Amino acid sequence: MKSFLHCIALLILSFSNGLAQDIVDSKQREIVITNVNVVPMDSERILEKQTVIIKDGKISAIGTKLKYTKAALVIDAKGKYLIPGLAEMHAHVPPIDDIEPMKEVLMLFAANGITTIRGMLGHPKHLELRSKIQQGEILGPHLYTTGPSFNGMSVTSPEAGAEMVRKQKAAGYDYLKLHPGLTREKFDAIAAAAHKEGIPFVGHVSFGVGVWRAIDAGYSSIDHLDGFIEGLIPEIKTMNEQQTGLFGMFGADKIDTTLIPKLMAGLKEKNIWVVPTQSLAERWFAADFTPEVFLADPDILYMKPETVNQWIESKKNLMKNPEYNAATIENFVKLRRKLIYQCQQNGVKILLGCDAPQVFNVPGFSTHNELQYLVKSGLTPYEALRTGTVHVAAYLNKPNAGIIQQGAVADVVLITGNPLKDISQTKNVEGVVLAGKWLSKEYISAALKKLEKTK
Repeated sequence: MKSFLHCIALLILSFSNGLAQDIVDSKQREIVITNVNVVPMDSERILEKQTVIIKDGKISAIGTKLKYTKAALVIDAKGKYLIPGLAEMHAHVPPIDDIEPMKEVLMLFAANGITTIRGMLGHPKHLELRSKIQQGEILGPHLYTTGPSFNGMSVTSPEAGAEMVRKQKAAGYDYLKLHPGLTREKFDAIAAAAHKEGIPFVGHVSFGVGVWRAIDAGYSSIDHLDGFIEGLIPEIKTMNEQQTGLFGMFGADKIDTTLIPKLMAGLKEKNIWVVPTQSLAERWFAADFTPEVFLADPDILYMKPETVNQWIESKKNLMKNPEYNAATIENFVKLRRKLIYQCQQNGVKILLGCDAPQVFNVPGFSTHNELQYLVKSGLTPYEALRTGTVHVAAYLNKPNAGIIQQGAVADVVLITGNPLKDISQTKNVEGVVLAGKWLSKEYISAALKKLEKTK
């Protein structure tokens, strides 16, 4: 009887563990992917019908005739493609004291092959989360995090801003996140303290600071192309922030295009990286991406109904703004595409990031949308992929990341088709290796099913 009850207990435990049984850790068992077409990202090429061996969290070998242990997990990937894990460099992890909701967001990213994220609205709990991910206690993308926001409300004086810098550096945050509302005096104090403490600052460019001062001050990355359009308007000193709108959306018709080369030269000279978040402009701001279009998007399943409703109201409120004009916004979106293309053409390094969760941007899924918008802006699929792989590795100073080669970190994504021909193929995830752990398609499907919020 005891033996029978013991068996029943083990059976119940196996069901309660559920998804965890489908994860294979390369530290315990070799992972071998055979017959796969490798997109190594060291150049624009494909290595056909390769075998990739993953052991102890690293890619231990790539070739056509390789030996591996009998106990290895062998994945036949005939006809499929293997790319490096992607990065989302403008992500949001819930800034709350409860780690459980954070895990849900992390899984949405991981399920989509996003193996690195940069959290852009920090919270003290994120430091604990980062540690638990690094120690393998929580499954999730490699996490880099900013501290809490520097903005017009949180920074009460230049001295207070400098003190915030020192405290966030001491706490162990990776970056400082700047938001709108900073005066020139407050910004200058923050920038000076950040350089002294050796912590990079990233994010928005306040209207009172402007992109030219931002470039001179040495941002690590400017996100959203914030301040770019305002900096191209000759009469900007006669305008206020309400007239230009968020990210300059109401000012696109007022720019001087002859200033674009100067902008590109400044960004390149100061080695300032750019995170476009074009998905926001294409989905939140553009008139043709209506709430009805979003409601028909299958990605909506993973957002709470109240969040979806908030996003819809945000879109409606934007379109009610007296300054909003569909034709003007269309020009704004096209101008942003042009600026993205000019960054690519002029050697200004682009990092992949869409800003999610944010209006009409669902974590993980929207990163793939961002890749498509980069291609729509004029980048080739290979150039777009670089923004989320090798560029991120260079930005983070991780030479063994963002690439598929012997000795590289085992963050890879198995997809159905060739992304160098069709960038939308990155969405067709067949499996993910995250920090040397294999997440099968079955595991991913079951995990996503558990995360469904909207029916």
